[in-house]
Amino acid sequence: MNKVLTISVFDELRDLLGDRVTQDTDICREHGAGYSYHTCMPPDLVVYPSCTEEVAAVVSICARHKVPVIPFGAGTSVEGHVAALEGGVCIDLRQMHQVIQVSYEDMYVTVQAGVTRNQLDKLLERGGFFFPIGPGVNATLGGMAGTRASGTNAVRYGTMKDNVLALTVVLPDGQIIQTGSKARKSSAGYDLTRLFVGSEGTLGVITELTLRLHPCPETIRAAVCMFPTVEAAVKTAITTIQKGIPIARVELLDTVMMRAVNQYSYLDYDEKPTLFMEFHGTAGEVDEQVRKVQEYAEAQAVSGFVWADDEPSRTRLWRARTDAAPAAMALIPGSQLMGTDVCVPISRLAKCIVDTQADAEATGVLAPIVGHVGDGNFHLTMLIHPDDPDGFEKAKDLNERLVLRALAMEGTCSGEHGIGMGKLPYMPMEHKGALQVMRAIKQAIDPDNRMNPGKLLPPI
Repeated sequence: MNKVLTISVFDELRDLLGDRVTQDTDICREHGAGYSYHTCMPPDLVVYPSCTEEVAAVVSICARHKVPVIPFGAGTSVEGHVAALEGGVCIDLRQMHQVIQVSYEDMYVTVQAGVTRNQLDKLLERGGFFFPIGPGVNATLGGMAGTRASGTNAVRYGTMKDNVLALTVVLPDGQIIQTGSKARKSSAGYDLTRLFVGSEGTLGVITELTLRLHPCPETIRAAVCMFPTVEAAVKTAITTIQKGIPIARVELLDTVMMRAVNQYSYLDYDEKPTLFMEFHGTAGEVDEQVRKVQEYAEAQAVSGFVWADDEPSRTRLWRARTDAAPAAMALIPGSQLMGTDVCVPISRLAKCIVDTQADAEATGVLAPIVGHVGDGNFHLTMLIHPDDPDGFEKAKDLNERLVLRALAMEGTCSGEHGIGMGKLPYMPMEHKGALQVMRAIKQAIDPDNRMNPGKLLPPI
């Protein structure tokens, strides 16, 4: 950014927000990378608004000076979403952490965008309801909406797009709009709520969200079961879905990942392809779900089930899954993680995983697998040591082959992590003519291309 312009913008923002504006080099660097393996690209300024009106004022100042704006939640994105490719002002929303309204009668909650999922979970504990979207990190709900986040419950409860009823959004010119309503359905006009969910800050800044709540189940049972092959485990999951069993979670960990979690969490599970499953419903419903899934698993030579019925036991069981990323990194001390994220039709999932495992082994990259196999989504956790640039290049090539494999199977380059700048090359392959419609929407809402420029849509 031009130095004179920087001083002018800084002065206006300082008049607005006081010491909630900073040019500190370390703070700016902290806002330029997130959890991404991509190169850190810090903003020129970071601001900390506390309400929608302050966000609108910040965006209006940036609009007058044609300065880029980069929304920032918890910085947990992995595809370079928060990198300031053209400098500009980073709007850190973490001081917007107020719960505005909870209605258990109508089963919704309205929050500011900086509320984290852990904060919301703690609030809802005493109300008998829960919010089902849970990525593996303590992300902000605004960030989760921006990337259309998912998680382990998506197979039954859907993703963010299915659980956001309404939004408050600041547009690129500083205008504040509300999308959606607190009604559970509507056919009134374009579905702007779902337009902004998944837009990655390229169309506006999400400042408030109204979220759908779900009643806590009467009965919850969880299980771990081991299989002789990945194909057998995936076939069990696919059959469960195709037979209409409303399973709440079904997660795959391959043999290498099971070895990692055993070592990291001091567990003693068999180191085989493993499904982690959870069942929700009344006692009778859960018993029937369990009976049928056991039949499907036995047909695939399952070696046994480890059950967890009470909450402490379920927490210990699921810790192996939630600890997967740090457990994988512990296999190569000092390593960094490059995560992948593809999703394919469930009938293609087993072949996609097996072919990818063979590719990783031939490439020589250690890449344990975890997968939300109920909806066809899985991740390689590729381990790269900072002193091994050749390994980093191999991992990038492996990731590209995986994406191309998924697209050839009529899948997607991203099931839940989003595009950011990391997946830009694959957008024309996946969307072809529809990409022009996306560009037309971007041009109509953000004609100066100031909102998180360089993300989501590749340049023409």
